Amino acid sequence: MESKTPLIGMNLAQLLDVAEKCGLPRFAAKQMAQWLYEKRVTTIDAMTNLSKKARAVLAESYTVGREEPKAEAVSVDGTVKYLFEGVNGRDVESVYIPDHDRATLCVSSQAGCRMNCAFCMTGRQGFHGNLSPAGIINQILSIPQSSELTNIVFMGMGEPMDNVDAVLQVIEILTEPWGLAWSPKRITVSSIGKIKELKRLLDETKVHVAISIHSPFPSERAEIMPVERAYPITDVIRLLAAYDFTHQRRLSMEYIMWRGYNDDMRHAEALTRILRGLSCRVNLIRFHAIPGFDKQPCPESTMTAFRDKLNQAGITATIRASRGEDIMAACGMLAGKKRE
Repeated sequence: MESKTPLIGMNLAQLLDVAEKCGLPRFAAKQMAQWLYEKRVTTIDAMTNLSKKARAVLAESYTVGREEPKAEAVSVDGTVKYLFEGVNGRDVESVYIPDHDRATLCVSSQAGCRMNCAFCMTGRQGFHGNLSPAGIINQILSIPQSSELTNIVFMGMGEPMDNVDAVLQVIEILTEPWGLAWSPKRITVSSIGKIKELKRLLDETKVHVAISIHSPFPSERAEIMPVERAYPITDVIRLLAAYDFTHQRRLSMEYIMWRGYNDDMRHAEALTRILRGLSCRVNLIRFHAIPGFDKQPCPESTMTAFRDKLNQAGITATIRASRGEDIMAACGMLAGKKRE
């Protein structure tokens, strides 16, 4: 039996194509979009302003495509990690992070990852495939707290710019009036800095951008992030410098800190040099230890001194609050455990 095509993840142009194929009027595309993204239905039969016959024709080839999480892990701090069906036998995770008046969902864009960063649990699992737009938007629509979400961050499993078409389509669904009609200011996309794809994101959207940097020294960054050889951080910064981050769109630099590796004043000074003139914030991140990686988290006092050094030099820096450590916080750990 042929599997049916999911409707979630489709943009308005694709829903128009569906309407045409099923012999429905063009306005049915907007009706479908409203049912899928505003009213959040889980069955075609619930699309009650389509005729019974139209729903029957639609249901022959299509399904809404919503899938509930397969598992969850709840932290003492309220963070919840959800496990979803991925691709090619590898499940994916998303993490719900409540914080006072904010409710953020960290979503995955790939099953596994090709970037092979040494400190990343997802990268250790190898690459299993790109998530479709349906597989990405399903994470947003199908968690129990979906209607409470205030922010989406593409910081889960995978490199978003390595699946740029799907990510851009999901951003379109999130921000267009016929979709969820969110402001792009509610969305942040993280990247290691794939230049061509990052340029597309910058040109085609107004979402916030976060760049994984982790060391200001190219040779040291290449040790832990092989992508430095293909996409040098200096080239990434040169690209970013051509865009305006002084108004509503924000740029942040993600910097995981390891004891005795990238946490001394020499690193703070070099980071200041390469970021000078760029309107950005540096997020200093506590390292969650993972199996098979020998570097250790650095002391709180070291992080504070590093932050203060950057701030004194005119670079806005903050220490990101650590969440969900008791539920295998590193991306990929729950998926890996379930697989075993």
